[in-house]
Amino acid sequence: MLPEIKKILYATDLSENARFAARYAVALAERFNAEITTVHVIEQISANIHSRVAAMLGEAEWQEIQARRREETFTTIQTRLRNFCQDLQDQLAGCRLEQADIVTREGEPVSEILALAKERPFDLIVMGTRGLGALADAVMGSTARRVIRRAQIPVMVVRLPGETS
Repeated sequence: MLPEIKKILYATDLSENARFAARYAVALAERFNAEITTVHVIEQISANIHSRVAAMLGEAEWQEIQARRREETFTTIQTRLRNFCQDLQDQLAGCRLEQADIVTREGEPVSEILALAKERPFDLIVMGTRGLGALADAVMGSTARRVIRRAQIPVMVVRLPGETS
């Protein structure tokens, strides 16, 4: 039996690589009549930096700045998805990213992507990756590589054309 793809989790860091990966998420959603959920993880700052900034600004002002940052990220994602869909108008009757559920989370990207993938019944994760080169990738690891290793569902990783490893 062939696998069914009805729910796709598209993970984006708002980079050009992620934008390119969105094409694959949309193509798969169109082909399989699947829903897309878009997730972006805002990396948390360290507790040390948090306490220093909160001490300088005051906790209330610091919380307000963080709330604004979350709101701006959400708006940025909405705008980019809308623009992406407009770019594809001539190729698609309707762009499923426009109806996508958008989730923003704070934390470590790999953990948050995997947590969301466990919380909801996704069939596939689609994400971009940067071609950092073999040494950089081996030393630092990549978000995509760590998601692939730990995910309990298939992961499609898309690299920009022309990138070398």
